[in-house]
Amino acid sequence: MIARLPVTMALSALLASATSIPVGRGSKPADTAPPYFLLHGVTAQTGGAPFSDLNEDSSLVYQVTSVSGPDPATPDSHGVADQAEWMADKARTAILGRDPGTGLWLHQLTIPGVRVIGRSLDTEPGGTSDQSDAIMSYVQRFRFDLTST
Repeated sequence: MIARLPVTMALSALLASATSIPVGRGSKPADTAPPYFLLHGVTAQTGGAPFSDLNEDSSLVYQVTSVSGPDPATPDSHGVADQAEWMADKARTAILGRDPGTGLWLHQLTIPGVRVIGRSLDTEPGGTSDQSDAIMSYVQRFRFDLTST
């Protein structure tokens, strides 16, 4: 059985290190103003070979919410769609980016006892629709296919 917490921790670390943007797991990062990412586990499916551990494989979906906010140096400013989309681009590149020469992932997702066999964009609903919101967000969901090693 593949435990979810080590995957969540590894994905959070990958996203933070590859983008240099703080990541909150399930809630706003402590003592952080926007911009930041929110990471939520969404769904999980398990499976495996019929004559062994039926839960040796997992497909986990995570939601990454890019949160744009006011500029602290500018009174009455608010989050902007451009910043939220820029953050979404950074998240997409961090998670799905590949080296064109080797085809390898730009950023390895290292999880003890687990091999990542697939990464994909599950869905991308996009950003909030009201540009006058003080904080704007942009939602993406990524699927990770995993197998036990």
